[in-house]
Amino acid sequence: MTRRPLAMFAACLLAFTCASLVLAQTPPPEPADGEGELKTTADDPSLQSLDAIVVSGRQPGPGLWKVTRGVNVMWILGTQSPLPKRMDWDTAQVERRLSESQELLLSPSVSLDSDVGFFRRLLLLPSLLKARKNPEEKTLSDLVPPAQYARWQVLKQRYIGSDRGVEEMRPLFAAMELYGKAIDRSGLTLDNVVAETVTKLARRHEVKTTNPKLTIKVEDPKALIKEFQRTTLDDTACFERTLARIEGDLGLMRTRANAWAEGDVESLRGLQARNTQWSACRDALTNTALARKAGITDMEGRVRKTWLDAAEAALARNRSTFAVLSTAELLSPDGYLAALAAKGYMIEEP
Repeated sequence: MTRRPLAMFAACLLAFTCASLVLAQTPPPEPADGEGELKTTADDPSLQSLDAIVVSGRQPGPGLWKVTRGVNVMWILGTQSPLPKRMDWDTAQVERRLSESQELLLSPSVSLDSDVGFFRRLLLLPSLLKARKNPEEKTLSDLVPPAQYARWQVLKQRYIGSDRGVEEMRPLFAAMELYGKAIDRSGLTLDNVVAETVTKLARRHEVKTTNPKLTIKVEDPKALIKEFQRTTLDDTACFERTLARIEGDLGLMRTRANAWAEGDVESLRGLQARNTQWSACRDALTNTALARKAGITDMEGRVRKTWLDAAEAALARNRSTFAVLSTAELLSPDGYLAALAAKGYMIEEP
């Protein structure tokens, strides 16, 4: 779980709590005339600064990776998370390559599918909220070692404040709440702003968008939620590593965001996060009988295959394809690009 960590973790998390059942199968509303347009730096003054980031002026972002076989080409833009909340990002190169392409291939995603209706999914919300809490009304102080809890209290006061409700959450959920607040307070965002911008550009140029998606079928979400409420998770390792990541890695997150904004691929290569919390958090969810029962197994391998199959199909049918994929995957010696190279595709770095 070293690559696309938040997306992979969220997929497992959502599958267990079934939170995405409320929104799955419900497409977002089409923007009204004049809405949903891409705001460039000139359009929106709020994009002029990089909050808590030392770079200044218009930033190029990373160059594009090039994948070819024969005459067909795929241009890939690397994404980074987290990124500055507000960026002055020069999208000229991206827009030019995208406008020349026949298809936009997004990063892989995971969704849940169920036969229950929309209003029945809404009725599941109270159970979903309850599922985040510890069984038997235990609190964090009951479940994590005293030394970890002392560190938690310091970080909670700094990034969350006096909220008592978070004390009732399972360690895994409490850790994710704290992590999100710490990222936000650091002037960064976990939102996939790069993919959102590229998607809007594709719509502007009428380029077909493909979302490689692994769909997990949930037969009885209500029963799954009830079982999850009774399930005890071995999530203290996830909790501890999240605390350590917040204590020691926020500065490096800003540095990685700088490197992405400046298009410094070599710095990004040397700054890839090591020993993150995501594998421990994934294991807390997937190393259970409930995970196997719900079909939450080998998520990373299944998502990887979903994207690679879609990428090869796009390269076969299009003269030019534009794709977005995490820089961690692009730079990893055993990542998605390495898999394409092993199949004979030519890879050129920016």
